[in-house]
Amino acid sequence: MKKLIAGNWKMNGSLAANEALLTAVAAGMPAQPVCAVAVCVPSPYLAQFQALALSVRGLSAIDLGAQDVSAKASGAYTGEVSAAMLKDFGCRYVIVGHSERRQYHAETDALVAEKAQQALAAGITPIVCVGETLAEREAGQTENIVKRQLAAVIHTNGHCISEIVVAYEPVWAIGTGKTATPEEAQAVHAVLRAQLKAATDHADRVKILYGGSMNAANAASLLGQPDIDGGLIGGASLKANDFLTIIAAAAV
Repeated sequence: MKKLIAGNWKMNGSLAANEALLTAVAAGMPAQPVCAVAVCVPSPYLAQFQALALSVRGLSAIDLGAQDVSAKASGAYTGEVSAAMLKDFGCRYVIVGHSERRQYHAETDALVAEKAQQALAAGITPIVCVGETLAEREAGQTENIVKRQLAAVIHTNGHCISEIVVAYEPVWAIGTGKTATPEEAQAVHAVLRAQLKAATDHADRVKILYGGSMNAANAASLLGQPDIDGGLIGGASLKANDFLTIIAAAAV
């Protein structure tokens, strides 16, 4: 299975900075694709990416993703962005259930499942995030937490669950500089893989990404694990050289 490296810019960027970053990443991409690559940008910059993809050499090799999507198809939901709108901009991916959305916006497992459903209905691949807090890990609840979060998505989208991407992002390792060891990450990925195998005959199609402070220094060791199929990259995706180093590590 070809790995997927997806950058999550979070709430960062400007028109000038984005163009410089995307141009640098596109210029450094290998001539032959070694993995799938995507960047999930803030919604105001979807149009910029779409335009740059037509003019910046090599950028067409990078897929566009969004960072969130509404659980509703359309209507009186001020401030929301529908899956159909994302599709208009050529989005291939959308992140759903990121821990920051769960924490700061009180998103429930059921809501995340509905967002994944909207994405799938529009032909967009949801990157479904699951992960435990430090307190939950220390209480020995990691497996229960991630299985509960993924189970909600499977329950709502069981007929097409093989079309999703899963991202394991231990909350205690996001933006903290702390990272799960390759062995710790692999153990959770194996749990998620087994859960997917129980839900679908096509579990081998589902990429499971690691999303807890993967960077240029640790990417190779994490990506070398048997059940880690790529990375959901935060801060390092804002630095062209670091992002390209992680992309190169995915080829091994």
